[in-house]
Amino acid sequence: MYLNRLTLIGFIGGDAETKTISNGSTFTAFAVATQRSWKNSEGEWESRTEWHRCVSFGKLADFAVTLKKGAHVQVEGELRGREYEKDGAKHKVFECRLESILKLDRAERRGENDADPADK
Repeated sequence: MYLNRLTLIGFIGGDAETKTISNGSTFTAFAVATQRSWKNSEGEWESRTEWHRCVSFGKLADFAVTLKKGAHVQVEGELRGREYEKDGAKHKVFECRLESILKLDRAERRGENDADPADK
């Protein structure tokens, strides 16, 4: 049995952007920040922020492009690695290929935004 499932709860670091790739298909990408806090050996609080690149396609991408910087979200999907070349150097990045997005902002949860856009 295999499982590749990623769930992140955090804040969006910048407005989501839609981009087109060489084959003509489009996707929407944004970064989600998660934070971990702990007490160090001296009893003082420390924290660490991690940034996670998230990408979405299809109807979910149409919804994702409406997300703005600072939105509190829960995203779920599959962790994928991909390689690309830039300025003659090869790079490898890991990103979450999204299957669902849930807005967690209290104001956003009231009213019509409660439905999961992937179900539409």
